[in-house]
Amino acid sequence: MLLTAVAVAALSGGCADDSTPSTTPTSSRQADVAERGASVMPFDLDRTTHRFTRTDTGGVQTVVADDPRDTTQISLVQRHLTAEVERFRRGDFSDPARIHGTGMPGLATLRAHGGRITIEYGTIPGGARVTYTTDDNELRDALHHWFDAQVSDHGPHATR
Repeated sequence: MLLTAVAVAALSGGCADDSTPSTTPTSSRQADVAERGASVMPFDLDRTTHRFTRTDTGGVQTVVADDPRDTTQISLVQRHLTAEVERFRRGDFSDPARIHGTGMPGLATLRAHGGRITIEYGTIPGGARVTYTTDDNELRDALHHWFDAQVSDHGPHATR
């Protein structure tokens, strides 16, 4: 889901306009995102995979341990996403901003969702899932831009 956040806007490489997808990042950007992600996400990016799947009503984010027997990573993923869902429901997307930059596509719109996105957490074998649902087209598009930016920024650690 998440996931998930990059204190220095100059490192963001993303665009400030929610409607414009970011350009494909360089491997340097992906390395920077992975480094910042390690300070926000307690699980190991090299031992987990994020999946961001767009839907007609929003999207589904999953994070799973690459080794389904890695109970440490699974527990870390589940605890982290549980906490993130609580923050996201309140419009607190500070963790993704710290990882990807404050200009991350979709982020400003998501921060202002005001409860118009239903965000549900669930455990799945090997990790966790976050489902985002809205009937607001602007919010759905913001979620799609946000998902695309995460897939691009996380490189080998994320898929669609």
